[in-house]
Amino acid sequence: MYVKEFMMSILELLLVLGTGFVAGIINAMAAGGSLLTLPMLIFLGLPSAEANGTNRVAIIVQSLVATRTFAKKGHFDKTLALWLGIPGIIGSIVGANLAITITDELFNMILAVMMIITVIFIIWKPKTESMMAANGEYSATRKTIGVIAFFFIGIYSGFIQAGVGFFMIAALTAIFGLSLVKSNGMKVFLTGVYIFISLIVFIIHGQVNWALGIALAVGNAFGAWVGSNLAINKGDKWIKAFLFVTVIIMAAELLGFFDF
Repeated sequence: MYVKEFMMSILELLLVLGTGFVAGIINAMAAGGSLLTLPMLIFLGLPSAEANGTNRVAIIVQSLVATRTFAKKGHFDKTLALWLGIPGIIGSIVGANLAITITDELFNMILAVMMIITVIFIIWKPKTESMMAANGEYSATRKTIGVIAFFFIGIYSGFIQAGVGFFMIAALTAIFGLSLVKSNGMKVFLTGVYIFISLIVFIIHGQVNWALGIALAVGNAFGAWVGSNLAINKGDKWIKAFLFVTVIIMAAELLGFFDF
């Protein structure tokens, strides 16, 4: 009996580490890794709320690793991060305390449609980085729009979180003209900040499994390191292809085309 239980725990550990590694790569290069890790945690027996809270532990660690990699290569704007971090933090607190008012099926359908629209927009954006993004100079109007946009993105991040990176990338490219590489650098940092704030709410309510969270964080961290380096070395064209494939698969799963 004890040997069997020990072997099952090893298999579970390998499942968590493997899924976390793949999710880390996906999140560092695009978004949507939580659409793999959340079902996996629920499969292991966690209630949905606890799975949601546990998943956030790993995302914070993953974001730290990826942000450090992007920053070392010069793909991180600290000033812009401050501008967008504050409204998002406020939004994430609001989102983490929101009650669910729509069914899972309707939510998944809306999220899937928005993901597809977002990635189409990203793919059709100009390939080159705008001059304002290169110089780090943004008008007051763009900053205001960005603050409003990221307040609502923060609400979503605190509420569900899965797929929030797609919306961040779309907003960063549309409002500030960032390249996909720099958008990813900003995205992983802001995701970590927003998730950290909302995680506090889950901890207060006892909705975190620390053992699984730490194990998942290890897998996510290694995946984030690999994914961020791939994003920097391969550039926008490779990221666009990765985004397209990721969104199509994730959207199809949300719409029920796959039985994951």
